[in-house]
Amino acid sequence: MRRFAFAAVLALFLPVAAPAQDLASLVADRVSIAGNDTLVAQGNVEVFVDGRRLKAKSITYDRRSDRLHLEGPIVLTDDNGTLILADQAELAADLSEGVLQSARLVLDQQLQLAANEMMRIGGRYTSLNNTVVSSCKICASHPTPLWEIRADRVIHDQLERQIYFDNATFRLAGVPLFWLPRLRIPDPTLDRQTGFLAPSFRTTSGLGFGIKVPYFIRIGDRRDLTVTPYISTKNARTVELRYRQAFRTGDIEVTGAISRDRLLPGETRGFAQANGRFALAKGFTLAFSGEYVSDDAYLLDYGISSRDRLDSRVEVFRTRRNEHISARVINFRSIRAGDVNSTLPSLVTDLTYQRRFTPGLIGGEGGFRVQTHSHYRSSNLPGDSDGDGISDGRDMARLSFTADWRRNWILPGGVLAAFATELNGDFYRIRQDTVFAGSNFRGQASTAVELRWPLVRTQANGVSHLIEPVAQLVWSGQSKAVIPNEDSVLAEFDEGNLFALSRFPGADAVDEGRRANLGISYTRFDPAGWGLGLTFGRVIRDRDHGQFSAASGLRGSSSDWLAAMRLTLADGAVMTNRLVFDDNFKLTKGEMRLDLQRTDFGITSSYVRMLADASESRAVAVSELTLAGRYQFTPNWEGKLNTRYDFVANRAASAGLNLSFRNECLKLDLTVARRFTTSSIVKPTTDFGLSVDLLGFGGKGKRGPARACSG
Repeated sequence: MRRFAFAAVLALFLPVAAPAQDLASLVADRVSIAGNDTLVAQGNVEVFVDGRRLKAKSITYDRRSDRLHLEGPIVLTDDNGTLILADQAELAADLSEGVLQSARLVLDQQLQLAANEMMRIGGRYTSLNNTVVSSCKICASHPTPLWEIRADRVIHDQLERQIYFDNATFRLAGVPLFWLPRLRIPDPTLDRQTGFLAPSFRTTSGLGFGIKVPYFIRIGDRRDLTVTPYISTKNARTVELRYRQAFRTGDIEVTGAISRDRLLPGETRGFAQANGRFALAKGFTLAFSGEYVSDDAYLLDYGISSRDRLDSRVEVFRTRRNEHISARVINFRSIRAGDVNSTLPSLVTDLTYQRRFTPGLIGGEGGFRVQTHSHYRSSNLPGDSDGDGISDGRDMARLSFTADWRRNWILPGGVLAAFATELNGDFYRIRQDTVFAGSNFRGQASTAVELRWPLVRTQANGVSHLIEPVAQLVWSGQSKAVIPNEDSVLAEFDEGNLFALSRFPGADAVDEGRRANLGISYTRFDPAGWGLGLTFGRVIRDRDHGQFSAASGLRGSSSDWLAAMRLTLADGAVMTNRLVFDDNFKLTKGEMRLDLQRTDFGITSSYVRMLADASESRAVAVSELTLAGRYQFTPNWEGKLNTRYDFVANRAASAGLNLSFRNECLKLDLTVARRFTTSSIVKPTTDFGLSVDLLGFGGKGKRGPARACSG
């Protein structure tokens, strides 16, 4: 059957004053004109006018009344994603007003509003009587939506993107749960609007059963405030606040809470936190954060955080390809049981300038770094009253500089040779310390010669093998300066620093003496998608300089052996393992990690074992297993499990379970968490949490898999 376009004919029937861009285009199988005032279009009719698209079985246009009579099925869409379905309709010529019978309004392909009669008013409002509202999929096999709101009248304000309900009843699986005389909710296209957010429920051993009802306040396009009251059955009363503001060059966020409860009767408890980040001129970035808590147990009691040390900081930094500049001020506060904040460095300042370059005359790559550091303790005691080996009131300031250079050569036979040198200087000023008080300077020079012999083999199937033995001879000067070590207590020995000139993480300690860093690595790469990497080595010294602890694996004239492995499989599984053991194969440190992520399940696990070492503030050995897993039972149901087990204490330290459901119209999260650890400020607790979100109101991209229809 032929199709005809009648834009010019239809234009004859529109008002003369209508602007050219509002003229309608009509496409139909048959078009006829009755008399001088009536146009009839039949068969697969489509009308395009002012960004709207109308499809119907037949349309009759009466020029005298300027009205359209439509026979369905009728489909009306606009450029905002709004969809209207109906059986019959009487509409104005511009589609802005009229009545539709047996109609449905679909907003953003999510929320459906169905009624026997729908009215379009002024191109802005849509009014529906005896309405059913839901975002759940309905079909023959699921005739009752999972949730729905029934109301005597519903009005959708297209301009404000709001939905208003009169005499509304909320139903779950067809069962009425509660009634509201008036209700207002945002439509799915609105991301930010003043109103209540989804409530959440929480039950804890200390606070009892509680409910949170957030209220979101839209202050403007760039600012908002969320107020969340929280009440529980054990007389806990809390108000949580979150303020956010976006600026042209950055943003800030401030959160906090004030509480009264039976855990600390008669006391007002709370916390506050602020974060911000701004782009400055010439590529610099300003970042700041601040934290405050009223007492040591508050964060754990209210499930806010498990951190036991807080820091507040202001930092300005810039990082380029060959340059890094940063300046920061940090305030630390410990809420760990047994810590005394007056004897801990509470105020820290750092200034760093670092640059890499290529020397024009000698080649290779060079670099230098200038850094200042200071930390302050509020205690004024110059002695060590708590026996931790550090003066209670020690204050320190340091100026450091480092210059380094390295160059590589290719020798006959494919041997790679390298020469590296490094020069360090540190000037210290120490106060309130009976042992180290005063000024001191330490200078050190290091030189290294390195040989690598990479042996490569490639098979016909594309598999490649690389074996690379490495020998590095290092000489580092020894200084007679006596410097307290505060930032380099925890020295690691791993494949990343096996061939480093120093294995201390900070500047207070430097690697001294003559030594040989020896190792061999093997790498296998398979085009099928899996690979293997192995590293084996140790450090041999001219003598033991007494710089390293027993648990580091670096003590003695010969270090422990280092063995590291990384295995990557084609299915996405990744396993890493690092072992540090002595000549008798006694384990000093061990770490193993496994990560496997599939579509339906995932496992992440790690095991750590370390010897007890008083110099690393570890009174007992560590042997812990951490396990986290997820499993997708169905496209809608997912379970997650996490636990941490302490083999030394022979008990679990923590455990958690999460069960979530998500489909096209509902999101449900149920969590159970247990903390088994105890101290003088916290007790073992069990937390239960429940949150329910009705999808389809405000925001986008939140829907899960829709229910399948079988009929």
